[in-house]
Parts: sequence; C-alpha cells; structure tokens
Amino acid sequence: MLRRTKIVATLGPASSDQKVLEQMIRAGVDVVRMNFSHGTAQDHISRAEKVRAAARAAGRTVGILADLQGPKIRVSKFENDKIILNKGDTFILDAALDGPGNQERVGLDYKKLPEDVDIGTVLLLNDGMLEFHVTGVKGKEVHCVVVRGGVLSNNKGINRRGGGLTAPALTDKDKEDIKTATLIKADFLAVSFPRSADDMKLARELMNAAGGKSLLVAKIERAEAIPVLDEIISASDAIMVARGDLSVEVGDAAVPGLQKKMIKMARAKNKLVITATQMMESMITNPIPTRAEVSDVANAVLDGTDAVMLSAETAVGDYPVETIEAMDRICLNAEVETEDSISDRRLDTSKFKRIDQSIAMSALYAASHFKVKAIIALTQSGSTALWMSRINGSTPIYAMTPVEETLSKVTLFSGVHPIEFINDSNDHSVTLRNAENELHRLKLVEDGDLVVMTVGEAIGTAGYTNTMKIVRVGDYRKS
Repeated sequence: MLRRTKIVATLGPASSDQKVLEQMIRAGVDVVRMNFSHGTAQDHISRAEKVRAAARAAGRTVGILADLQGPKIRVSKFENDKIILNKGDTFILDAALDGPGNQERVGLDYKKLPEDVDIGTVLLLNDGMLEFHVTGVKGKEVHCVVVRGGVLSNNKGINRRGGGLTAPALTDKDKEDIKTATLIKADFLAVSFPRSADDMKLARELMNAAGGKSLLVAKIERAEAIPVLDEIISASDAIMVARGDLSVEVGDAAVPGLQKKMIKMARAKNKLVITATQMMESMITNPIPTRAEVSDVANAVLDGTDAVMLSAETAVGDYPVETIEAMDRICLNAEVETEDSISDRRLDTSKFKRIDQSIAMSALYAASHFKVKAIIALTQSGSTALWMSRINGSTPIYAMTPVEETLSKVTLFSGVHPIEFINDSNDHSVTLRNAENELHRLKLVEDGDLVVMTVGEAIGTAGYTNTMKIVRVGDYRKS
C-alpha cells in the first residue's frame, strides 16, 4: 500500500551516519529538512551530498528542504550555563550586557527588545516554560517579574504573547544562506517567522537573484501572520504549521483550530502544507509513540496535510528509524479513513483558468468513477500532478518526468510518487505506451488494469497538458 502523506525528517547528529540515513529513507522519508540554524555553508553542502548519495543507494527520490534560521530572539549565555528562577523573582533582560549573565540579569541576542515592550507586556521564554511580566523599561534594560519560574539556560528563545516583536523575518545570515540553499539545489526553502506577504516576496526575489528554483515555504509561527494568512499563502508555494512558536504566541488552545483552518486554506489555493512540531516528541527517548501522538499525527492526515514533519525526533533522538516506521504506519492507517472524502476536497470548477488544470480535474473525476489502478501524469513542471494532489483520492498518482528538479519537488505532493521517465518520441501513442511499459516493468500495474494518463500535445514542454486517456494495460500487446 502506497502512503499518500509525505514524511519530512530533520537531519542532525542522530541521522548523520550514512547507514542510518539510508535506513531512514528506506523506512519512508520523502523529504530531508536541513536546519540552517546549525552549521556552516560547507556543512550544508556536505550534508546535501550525503542525502542524495543515501537516496541513490536506497533507490528513491528524496527532496531537500533548507530551513532558514530567521531572527535570533534569544537570551545570551550565563556564567554557569543556567539559572533557576522562582515565582516572584525580579530579573533584567539587558540588551547592553556583553558578558555572561547571572541570577539578576542576562544579555540579549535581540538588541531591540527594549523598543518592542512596555509595562504589562508578557514575555514567554524557553517555549513558554517561563513567563515574565514587564514592570518597566530603563534604557537598554527590560525589568521583569517572574510569574512562572523554572530553569533558564543559554540561548533560550523569547516570545511576546500576542506577537509584536519587530525583528525582520530575513536576517543578513538568512540572505547568505539563501545563496547556499541555491548552491545545493534545495527543492524547498523555508522562511522562518514571516509576518506578511512582503517577507515571502523578498525571499523569492533574493532566491531568484541567486539563481534558485526552490519552492518557498512560509513557516506560520507569529501571531501577526494569522490575520494576513490569505496573503502569505498566496505569496508562497507552501506553508508550515509551525506549532511551537505559534502556540507560545497565540496560546496552545488556539492551535488545533488554526491548524485545521490553515490546511483548508492552503489546499483551496493549490498550495502545499506541512504540519510540524512535537508530533512524535516522546520517541526522542522511547521506541514507541504515546497514544496522544498517534492521534495527533492521524488527525493531521485526516485534516488533509500534505506532509508531517519530525524535528528533534530524527535530529537528536535515540530511535530515528523506528520513529519513521511508526509515522509511516500511522499515516497509512489514517488514510484508509479519508478514501471516501474526495467530494469534500473538490476544487471549484468555476475557477479553472488553465487547460492543464481542467485536464487534471477530469483525470481525478474519471479515476473516482472507475476501478482505476493508477493515474499517470507525464509532466515537465509538475503542475498537473500538484492539482491532482489537492484531492485526497486513494488512486496513486505517478509523476513521470525527465526533469530532475521536478522529481524532487513532487516528493512533497500528497499522493504523488516520482518516476524518472526519459522519452525520445514526439508521438503521443508511442509516449503513452512507453510510460505504460515503464510502470509495468516496475510492477506498479499489471495487464488488465485500468489507468488514466495525462500528457501534453507539445510533448516535453511545461504547461501544455491537454490530453487525458483511459487505457487498459496490455491491450496494445493483444492487437
């Protein structure tokens, strides 16, 4: 049984060994996330080479997602690496402090924090574990009282409840990292903490200037992004429901509803969506997930997410391969419950503006009314396969293309499976027959199976898909 929902796994110390990485890919990883918060440009280049070597060894196509660090809204370091704060303690966040912090104060990586807060502002540190209320701002010092205490250690993040921190989404480091992402031919480029469509437009301009062709992913993790979701999604190729920072800023109880809303909005706009953060968190140290984690992953699948993402679980966890295996079986079982939901996912046919989009919809309609074994999309850019993937049908979609970057990009498309297909003929009938033969050779179809095929009249040209054909595999061999 082919899994429709894609799995994104973060690369880290636990998954850097070539054998482990290959095992993870064999277990079901579709896209590898490279966290640009860690490592040098050369580190990223070496890791990308390792990922592609492991994918070749496993006989699979695997996409690469370069995740930009974004603004460092963090405390600096402490003399003894950490302190313990209790409720009622006073504490100073000091933008002028250059040395290590102590029990009374700590420096800031984000020097403009004093300008972004005032009396009564609520600051949440270390993913919301600690809560500070601002009692005053004196020059570069933010004076706080501890409302919820705990351990505060080096470089922990700071969020403002309700949003309002003005740090730009793209830092100077991010702008250099976009060039590195282009150099390694990253298939997807994730922008951290965008506040508006303009942030995504700037990222695209910088990527285009560097010669990049990545699909842009907007990580929705700021409160300010929620009122302008529609514009951000329109300016992006995909979004990531980044539930960690988002939960801290808008409140944990608001996130499940927002997750459903974002998935629905993205799919309606023919955009991809990744659901992320703490999906299998317990498997960092345990070989099986909790029942709550199983339900969390399954519900994201039922909501219609294109992909589910693992972070620390595969980056630093003790069981990276087992985590992939667990996520794979959860997704497969959840997808059984979505097979009859095609009518709920249909695109509004009144909004079709392109012939290839109409052909894609026609192929899905035909597949849902016949016992079709597969949909074969002969494609250059992957657009037809993307439109087909917006509906959670049970029929596998095979994107057959000679274009390497298209093969890698469709790794994130729900229900779409990449197959390299080199075609030397300009004849429709010969091309379709060759494609049918390739699927037969790969044992993905058998003689007698019905398949739906889409192709462009101008074979080998992107954006010209204008033909749909229903074929019974092997019929031409009988004639």
